[in-house]
Amino acid sequence: MLDIKKIKNIKEKIVKIKRVCKVTKGRRDFSFTCIIVKGNYNGIVGYGMGKSKEIPKSIYKAGVKANKNLIKIPIVNETIPHEQSYKYCSTKIFLYPAYKGTGVIAGGSARIVLKLAGIKNVYSKFIGSSNVYNCVKATYNALKEIKKNNNLFKKKIITDNIKISKKAYKYKKNGIKYLN
Repeated sequence: MLDIKKIKNIKEKIVKIKRVCKVTKGRRDFSFTCIIVKGNYNGIVGYGMGKSKEIPKSIYKAGVKANKNLIKIPIVNETIPHEQSYKYCSTKIFLYPAYKGTGVIAGGSARIVLKLAGIKNVYSKFIGSSNVYNCVKATYNALKEIKKNNNLFKKKIITDNIKISKKAYKYKKNGIKYLN
């Protein structure tokens, strides 16, 4: 968990507000659920869900939970370091790194999470349920897994650089210019 006081420029975006109803013997009890995503457009993102009888109170509760769920994710050249997939309930998301200038190619709820995280170039695909809550959770958890797999990515970069430098040396030896 990150300290919210040290992080600057946290923005929040409401993904969805929904009115729900509980039917009892005597009446219907209406309340509101809200899901919010918070981020600083620079590698920090979190989400929260709140439920209350009033909309402002549910937004406040969701914001407090989003502050508790903030995580830092690695961003390399404005994209994610490696491919990532994650399954949450019946929603499965695939995230793929993209070249500079591609943009965020994602569905509505995943787009909000990825943009607030600061990822500018990424492809994503949902398979299964398109429930907004599950999509936000699946995207968040996929980004969280990237943090865990970052050590594997560093090893891959080192081996790729060695291969590229050997290739460059081979081309230089033969008198051919090698461009990455």
